[in-house]
Amino acid sequence: MSHSPAGSGKTRILLADDHALVRRGVRLILDGEPDLQVVAEAGDGAEAVEMARAERPDLAVLDIAMPRLTGLQAARELSRIMPDLRILMLTMYDNEQYFFEALKAGASGFVLKSVADRDLVEACRAAMRDEPFLCPGAVTALIRNYLDRVRDGGDVPERAITEREEEILKLVAEGHSSKEIAGMLVISVKTVERHRANLLQKLGLRDRLELTRYAIRAGLIEP
Repeated sequence: MSHSPAGSGKTRILLADDHALVRRGVRLILDGEPDLQVVAEAGDGAEAVEMARAERPDLAVLDIAMPRLTGLQAARELSRIMPDLRILMLTMYDNEQYFFEALKAGASGFVLKSVADRDLVEACRAAMRDEPFLCPGAVTALIRNYLDRVRDGGDVPERAITEREEEILKLVAEGHSSKEIAGMLVISVKTVERHRANLLQKLGLRDRLELTRYAIRAGLIEP
């Protein structure tokens, strides 16, 4: 992989996805642009970290769900060892939890694979300008609220939902009753109900069916 000549101004990109077909498609999109060039490809998160070390790219485009190390784990590692590297996450799912985790892991943008042909180039350029990029599909009320809070200098939640809420979400989605969950977590039924109500409200969901769909999307339970 040759380095771009100095002054050519091309953004050198590392592309990591465990599906060769996705990589090929994404590479075609990126290499088709005069200012972007894929200089390295990786099939999992661990390889992405190795390639980044070897190639010193300007930008890493990482799939969130990869074997060995996920894109999020790779992003955390890369942010630590290469603080100047810009990072974009590619994902199948429009999912708030991933979005928060990606921001926390040091990513500057979030692109849905389904609209990568439309959004990815713009996201790469935004990342290089140090501007956050959200594919329009991912701008849910929760994220708007988060960005408003950041803008107004408010306190920012560590994640969309607390770990306790995530635990309860998983158990509800698996079909356990509030009474069973209370027994399993050794808390009162009332506390379980309160967490459930908070979850529905925070995530803008109406009932257990929607909660279950969300838990599948968030990777908390297998479909």
